[in-house]
Amino acid sequence: MSENLEVQFQQASQDVVKLPKAPDNDVKLQLYALYKQGSVGDCTGDRPGMLDFVGRVKYDCWKKLVGTPKPDAMQQYVDLVNKLKAGAGV
Repeated sequence: MSENLEVQFQQASQDVVKLPKAPDNDVKLQLYALYKQGSVGDCTGDRPGMLDFVGRVKYDCWKKLVGTPKPDAMQQYVDLVNKLKAGAGV
């Protein structure tokens, strides 16, 4: 994994919170899942219970990325943040 990609990934994680308008929930979930896959790797642990709606959705979204290599997830995250920045005129 290139050091440059790690720097871009960290910068993107800082840039995303500075967007003038928050992305919609679907994009937020995609960002969450890509960030977790890129920083932690494959989703592990038990699926949250029925009453933890948000945790359950986040878990499911991350779980879909199982097997995606960390560098690929990091690049997808950077690309998505850059797309959001461009759309916001940042």
